Amino acid sequence: MDHYTVKELPESERPYEKCLKYGPSVLSDSELLAVIIRTGNIGVRSTELASRILLLKENRFGINVLNHVSMKELRSIKGIGEVKAIQLLVVAELSKRMSMHIRREGISFIKPEAIAGFYMERMRHLEREQTLAVFLDMKLKLIEEKVIFEGTVGMAPMEPREILREALKADAVSFVLLHNHPSGDPTPSSADISATNRIKEAAECVGIKLRDHLIIGDNRYISMKSLGYL
Repeated sequence: MDHYTVKELPESERPYEKCLKYGPSVLSDSELLAVIIRTGNIGVRSTELASRILLLKENRFGINVLNHVSMKELRSIKGIGEVKAIQLLVVAELSKRMSMHIRREGISFIKPEAIAGFYMERMRHLEREQTLAVFLDMKLKLIEEKVIFEGTVGMAPMEPREILREALKADAVSFVLLHNHPSGDPTPSSADISATNRIKEAAECVGIKLRDHLIIGDNRYISMKSLGYL
C-alpha cells in the first residue's frame, strides 16, 4: 500500500486547505483531528493518525474518544508524541469547558434533575470521591463552583468549616453540594446523611442556606432534599 503525505494529496483532499476554503463544518471527524495534528510521521499521514485515534476504545465513542483517553493511550499510537497528545487533550478540555459554560447559563439551581443532568458526565466517571460546592447569589445565579474535597475510592471528607469559608469568600447566599460515588450507586451512607446535617446546621448559623446535596452515581443521582434531609 502506498503512503502519501498530506502535501502529496490533491489540494481538495487536504484537511487544512479544506478548512481554510470552506470552514471547519465541512470536515469529517478524522479531518478535524488531522488539522489539529497538522503533520504526520514518516509513512503515515495526519489523516491516518486521526483515524487511529478514533479507533481507540474499540470505536465506542467516536470523536468523543478524546474525553475518555489518557496521554499514555494517545502516545501508544506511532506518530503521536508528547506534543501532539497534549494538543489533543487540551482541545478536548476546551470543548468540554465551552459546552459546560453555555449549558450552565440556563441551569435552574432549584431543580435537582437539572443540576444532576449538568454535572453527571463530569462526575460519574471519577475514580475517587470528590465534593463540589456550587455557590449561588440571591437570584440563584451561579457565582462560582469549587472542588472542596477529594478523597479515596470510598470517601471524601466533608467538613463544614472549609465549605463555609469558601462560601463566605464567594459572598454566597446559598449553595448546593454534589459528591460522587465511584461504585455507581448513589444511595446515601450514614456518613453522607450525618455530614449533610452538620453542614446544614453550620451554614444556618452564618446565614447561608444549603439548598440541596446531590449524590452522583452512574447515570443515577439522589437528592438529599427530596429524601427529606433538608
